Amino acid sequence: MTKETPNNSRPLRLKFIVCKVLQREAYYCAAKTHNFVDIYLLKQGLHNEPDKLREELKREVAQTCDIQGRKYDAIIFGYALCSNGTVGLSSEIPMVIPRGHDCITILLGSKEKYQQYFESHNGIYWYSPGWIENNNQPSKKNHEKTLQEYIEKYGKENAQYLMDVQSNWMSEYKWASYVDWDFLDKDIRQSYASYTEQCADELGWSFDKIEGSSNLLQRMVDGNWRSDDFLVVEPGKTTIQDITSGKIIDAV
Repeated sequence: MTKETPNNSRPLRLKFIVCKVLQREAYYCAAKTHNFVDIYLLKQGLHNEPDKLREELKREVAQTCDIQGRKYDAIIFGYALCSNGTVGLSSEIPMVIPRGHDCITILLGSKEKYQQYFESHNGIYWYSPGWIENNNQPSKKNHEKTLQEYIEKYGKENAQYLMDVQSNWMSEYKWASYVDWDFLDKDIRQSYASYTEQCADELGWSFDKIEGSSNLLQRMVDGNWRSDDFLVVEPGKTTIQDITSGKIIDAV
């Protein structure tokens, strides 16, 4: 099975390794495909420790059979480059990785849309259902929660220093941008968008709601990989970073 000639004569059996941030979107797309998809969730935040993310992914790609002992046709990823966490991977079966810098490319549906938005907005902090549910997104409430945790761990003076450092880092951001997929219940969608807008107001940032797309994720679970949107890593090859060529991630 190659990038040019995927085996679509029968349903594919796919192992889908996904960051928990993309849990809702991954299950949604997997439920719509004719392929057999087993989803393996990894905890949010591993991209902050790329070496740890890489080790977790290596453990997963080494397991190439399902719980019934049946061989997967391929391993697909709910990860992009992700701080180089997906660099240095190889497997005895094909692997498919969307070409992008991080999961926002997956949520937006294409690396081109990501690049266009990035170029027109200075200092973006992204919000989505998965990010809101699994991460302490910047907000007044989370600021106060973090401060209290720091005080309990490090004492009041050290806690204030750490918060000052965090405030300096956050000053680089100007936008709270919410990625909206339309498969969620409309009340849930509205509550998450409103939460993001509230956070933006508290932080003095601008708010934006941008329409997301299942295009990239759905094509991946469907086995439609005949595009430069995806890197298909053949058995025996290893993933590398390839920023300069525009491929973002490649294999040798």
